[in-house]
Amino acid sequence: MANVVVIGAQWGDEGKGKITDLLSRSADVVVRYQGGVNAGHTVVVQDKTFKLHLIPSGILYPNTECIIGSGTVIDPQVLIEELDRLKELNIPTHNLKIAQTAHVTMPYHRTIDQASEERRGTHKIGTTKRGIGPTYADKSERIGIRMLDLMDRDGLYDLLEWTIPYKNDLLERLYGLPPLQIDEVLDRYLQYAERLRPHIVDASLRINDAVRARRNILFEGAQGTLLDLDHGTYPYVTSSNPVAGGACVGAGVGPTIIDRVIGVAKAYTTRVGEGPFPTEMTEGVGEILGQRGAEFGTTTGRARRCGWFDAVIGRYAVRINGMDCLAITKLDVLDTLEKIKVCVAYEIDGVRSTDFPSSARQFARCKPIYETLPGWKTSTEECRQLEDLPQEALDYLKFLAELMEVPIAIVSLGAGRDQTIIVEDPIHGPKRALLHANGSPVETSAS
Repeated sequence: MANVVVIGAQWGDEGKGKITDLLSRSADVVVRYQGGVNAGHTVVVQDKTFKLHLIPSGILYPNTECIIGSGTVIDPQVLIEELDRLKELNIPTHNLKIAQTAHVTMPYHRTIDQASEERRGTHKIGTTKRGIGPTYADKSERIGIRMLDLMDRDGLYDLLEWTIPYKNDLLERLYGLPPLQIDEVLDRYLQYAERLRPHIVDASLRINDAVRARRNILFEGAQGTLLDLDHGTYPYVTSSNPVAGGACVGAGVGPTIIDRVIGVAKAYTTRVGEGPFPTEMTEGVGEILGQRGAEFGTTTGRARRCGWFDAVIGRYAVRINGMDCLAITKLDVLDTLEKIKVCVAYEIDGVRSTDFPSSARQFARCKPIYETLPGWKTSTEECRQLEDLPQEALDYLKFLAELMEVPIAIVSLGAGRDQTIIVEDPIHGPKRALLHANGSPVETSAS
């Protein structure tokens, strides 16, 4: 039995959906613990592609219980649309449970998010404009509306009776936008409530019951470490905590129940939105990575910025998350390259550093220091064992593992479930596994 947290080790979009889907076959419960519809997971099963935003990837396994935790923020309209799409694809959703204490994205959240981002001009953050930040802001301001509030008509009306006029002042006076009508919002959200009512539960109680029953639990984060509100590239971050520690708060469990943490990183680096990106390449290889990797956001469709693998942020992610092992995705995207660079350190104002800076202004001055490795110039898409990989690809993986000081447990070579090499099962295998110099797995004792 193991309780595992899956987190992104970069700026999100690392392929967590596929890895979560892969690990869900060994999980009894999958819990999404933070974020909102600003996140997106793409999972390919045979010839079908599933794009999920709020519902955990484990929903594709009919016997797996999926829970949207209290740390998430829920747009009911989007969630219902997602349920409808799954129904059309004959995917059962009766095992989906929603935390009654999760906060709700309201119409004014989306409008304020869009207006605020436009008002920032050159200082924009690059949000998805889906209302996530304002929803979390109301949560912190203690004026938020939670899923359990939608279940009580009179209680919801009391909340809206104060909140809507308050938000209308902001919409009209600051942004020059039309006001919202209480009755319209009330009626619409009561309709959402009736559709979602069968899924609403005390999520923390349910998860802890699963812990006591010794069921395998997979905690699924959205976004990535570098977008964490406290530990990311602030202010160009999300409004929640995608890091492993966020799983405990967002799910309502104690840290002692977490057995291990698996990080997910691309074989290169991408970023969406604004903010410094030391290894970014806007032309040449950057365009090749974007095209071969189909680097467009699941939620927004925005083109992702592409660059070489950055081991500085990788080591930082290992430290912040207490990572036990790593899944490297999209190795196949590098198949055509003759030379591959890896950022091993930064030069900051003439000084070499292997540490990630906390200041965005200082981070913007970082110049990458690269080491160059030979490419393998052959397709890896059909490889299913480590021994199938070209030696140069094995050497590249070993180099990343040594730089990040964490073993590689999974290598992904495409979007399909079968396009995966399992070096070590993070749920049922030993605590540690290393990718040895010759590319073979070496087991070590649990630490």
